Amino acid sequence: MRAAPTILHLDMDAFFAAAEQASKPSLRGKPVVVGGLGPRGVVATASYEARRFGVHSAMPMGQARRLAPNAAYLVPRFSFYRSISEQVMELLGRLSPLVEPLSLDEAFVDLEAGGVADDSASARVAGERLRVDILATTGLTGSVGLAGSKMIAKIASEEAKPDGLVLIEPGTERELLAPRSVRILPGVGPATGEHLRRAGMTTVSDLAEAGEDELVRLLGRAHGASLYLMAQGYDDRPVVAERDAKSVSVEDTFDVDLHDRVRIRLEVERLAERCVGRLRASGHSGRTIVLKVRRFDFSTLTRSETLRGPTDDPSVVREAAGRLLEAVDTTGGVRLLGVGVSGLADYTQEDLFAQAEAEAEGAAASASVSGSGSASVVGAGGDAAATGASVVASVEPEVPEPVERHWAPGHDVRHAVYGAGWVQGSGVGRVTVRFEEPGSEPGRVRTFAVDDPELEPGEALPLVGRG
Repeated sequence: MRAAPTILHLDMDAFFAAAEQASKPSLRGKPVVVGGLGPRGVVATASYEARRFGVHSAMPMGQARRLAPNAAYLVPRFSFYRSISEQVMELLGRLSPLVEPLSLDEAFVDLEAGGVADDSASARVAGERLRVDILATTGLTGSVGLAGSKMIAKIASEEAKPDGLVLIEPGTERELLAPRSVRILPGVGPATGEHLRRAGMTTVSDLAEAGEDELVRLLGRAHGASLYLMAQGYDDRPVVAERDAKSVSVEDTFDVDLHDRVRIRLEVERLAERCVGRLRASGHSGRTIVLKVRRFDFSTLTRSETLRGPTDDPSVVREAAGRLLEAVDTTGGVRLLGVGVSGLADYTQEDLFAQAEAEAEGAAASASVSGSGSASVVGAGGDAAATGASVVASVEPEVPEPVERHWAPGHDVRHAVYGAGWVQGSGVGRVTVRFEEPGSEPGRVRTFAVDDPELEPGEALPLVGRG
């Protein structure tokens, strides 16, 4: 615990939804919901206008649509959000070398380590300057909490929302926390909160009065002792600049349960490829391959296999995930699949056997193609080589069926005549586009055939013009 409020917590305001409103002038001041739009999609972020209808993050999308039927429902654009996040994190890095990102839109900063604050006045100046810089750089707002610990700084930023700053003086933590719900403390979710309620503890002061021994009895040694300290307002966790990744994983939830075993296998292989892509992007390899299967009845099975050494070879991960799938009964249907890699390392121990197998398979495939790609026509009078009648057979290439282009609501497009815009919706072979840019007035809406050659996917435009 510090004697000065030099730990800063930044939380961008309704980040995904705010970024969409800033890039789409026609949505400013209107309810916007970002998330998965399928029957099993969930809300990632709701704008403050949508929250007035009761919509919130992690809510099933179907429920959100019932509460706010006239809101704009958009598919996330993660690359766009990530580019804005990088701008914000760069600003935080100018304040201190100790920046601990928690997500794309949230981070702790140790102002003392950066030499920009050593008391309440200098901390407030740094926080206010940060808010101004974020708005000028990204066009978005963020809320700032300042305190002597990470726990209290996060509580302060929540109180500052939206677009504010709250500073909580060290020494006032117990008074601040006492009347609050136990759910305000880190690690107290719905299940733990209900367990404490049944024991007669609903406020933080109830926890402090119960004592450490009682909380340990109820919750176990580690959780009980930690919760008792937090109820006293005590939190000495440092701001850590580098958070070591423990695993890399990807998963997909399907709109309709999968029953076809071949399709399930293909989806697992596709997830394995995506997982390896993330693994390599993070500069890691891993030893343990994990398969996650959520079945039709919501039961979730996890299977894992530990390799002889770390790998980032997609064929190795794909084959291991396939072996794990063989041990799972998917008869009733599958609603979610996931593939992950854990036991991460900063190097790869080559799997020579897998490599040799892959090379052998590649050589065999090459020989097969070479052998079947030509034919000799042999006449009655002798072999082709003798008569010079060698002829390469012509094989008609397979022409794939044309695939209807999919236009996701909210995604960027560009038209050869009308310029930049975004997809409002699509269906029945048509796509509706609103043509507008971040700095423009609300734009006009036009409808096109989904295969219109003049309409192409576009790139996200910066929210703030570059000088």
